[in-house]
Amino acid sequence: MKLFVGLGNPGQKYAMNRHNVGFMAVDRIAEDHGFAPWRSKFQGAVSEGRLGSERVALLKPMTFMNLSGQAVGEAMRFYKLDPSSVTVFHDELDLAPGKCRVKTGGGHAGHNGLRSLHQHIGEAYQRVRIGIGHPGHKDRVAGYVLSDFAKADQDWLDDLLRGLSDGAPALAEGDAARFMNAVALRTAPPRSSTSGKPAGASPVAGRPASEPDAGREAEPHAPRSVLQRLLDRFS
Repeated sequence: MKLFVGLGNPGQKYAMNRHNVGFMAVDRIAEDHGFAPWRSKFQGAVSEGRLGSERVALLKPMTFMNLSGQAVGEAMRFYKLDPSSVTVFHDELDLAPGKCRVKTGGGHAGHNGLRSLHQHIGEAYQRVRIGIGHPGHKDRVAGYVLSDFAKADQDWLDDLLRGLSDGAPALAEGDAARFMNAVALRTAPPRSSTSGKPAGASPVAGRPASEPDAGREAEPHAPRSVLQRLLDRFS
C-alpha cells in the first residue's frame, strides 16, 4: 500500500488557489484512474484504488494546511506505513510555473504544510514539488499562494495535471524517472522533426512518404533553366 497526499485548504473559496495544487493533483489521479468515491476519514478525504500493480490511498487533509501532518500521521498508523511509502504533492515557490521535481527528504523551506508533516512523521517522505513561481518578494508570498491561478495559467496547469496523472502508476511503483518522463511528454512534447513538418510528411503534397511510385507512368519533365541547374549543383 502507498499513500499519496495532496496538500491544500478545504472549502470552495480555496479550491482554485495556487496553494491547492496538491488537491488538484490527487483529484485528477482519482478521476483518471477510476478510484473509489471520496469519503471522510483520518481528518481528511480518502479515496482508494490501484495504480499499476500497487494499491494506493489518496488523501486530502481537511485540517487546513498548517495541520496537515495530523491527518497524514493518522492515515499512516491505520495503513501501517512508514514515511518511505508516502508521497506528498505540494506547491513549490522555487520552481517556475509548470515545472515539476521529485525529491525525498530535506527541509520544508517555510511551507506550512510540509512543516506540519515534519513535526508528525519526520522528513523521510517523498515529495512531488509542483512549480507555481514566486511573486518576487517574500512580503507578497501569502497573498500570492492564497489567490487563484490566472486564466493565462490554465493551459499549462491542465497539461501538468494530466502529466502527473499519466505518470502516477510509475511513481507508485517507485520509478521516479519514468514518472518525470510522463510529465514531460505532456508539458514539453517532442517535436516531430526539426523542420516542423509532421512525422511522415511527404515532399509531394497529398502523398504519404511511404507510398511507392511503382506502377506510375513516368511524366515528361519540362526543360530546366540554367538557374535551376546551378541550384541543383550546390544544393
